[in-house]
Amino acid sequence: VYTGGVIVPILITLSIMVVTFVVERALSLRKAQGRGSLATFLKNVHRSLATADIDAAVAACDQQRGSMANIIKAGLERYQNITRDSKNLEPEKQMAGVQGAIEEATALEMPILEKNLIAMSTIASIATMFGLLGTVIGMIRAFRALAAQGGAPDAIQLSIGISEALINTALGLFAAIVGIVAYNFFVNKVDNFTYMIDEASYDVVQTLTTRAK
Repeated sequence: VYTGGVIVPILITLSIMVVTFVVERALSLRKAQGRGSLATFLKNVHRSLATADIDAAVAACDQQRGSMANIIKAGLERYQNITRDSKNLEPEKQMAGVQGAIEEATALEMPILEKNLIAMSTIASIATMFGLLGTVIGMIRAFRALAAQGGAPDAIQLSIGISEALINTALGLFAAIVGIVAYNFFVNKVDNFTYMIDEASYDVVQTLTTRAK
């Protein structure tokens, strides 16, 4: 920190933040998938719906937990409420209510899946700028030392300036590289997970629609 200059504490803070966000996102997305295999969970749900056992499907959601289970459970519970309280309601309106419940649950789960991604992207962008700023300050110090000695530079002051520039460059690049790679990785993972949620929700609605008819 001493040889790197005043920008180094900022770069260290950004590096710690981006690593923290990476760990937080990894744990959160793992938790969002639920306790067991998603493929096994979806098979159990479809098997229960095929036998018209809605309670078993809800129980499977309670056991699995996670974002996908919460969304499917919201749709199934809305279906149970509609069929119990409005038995004479047209199937199209019943499915509209189920679809609405699924969309509401999805809207609640998406911020959890996308949390801190914008912060990670921002850090990746500004870390490079702060690293460049520290590099420029270090080079200014180096050339100032060179000019002050009238052509016979002080090797110590010159090396301090160059060292400061390189330290800032290294820290800025580290935070930026980690942030960019992690951001792209987690965005891709969230997109794939969202696609799976949409597909699973669509299959549940189609199965319930067939049963309602």
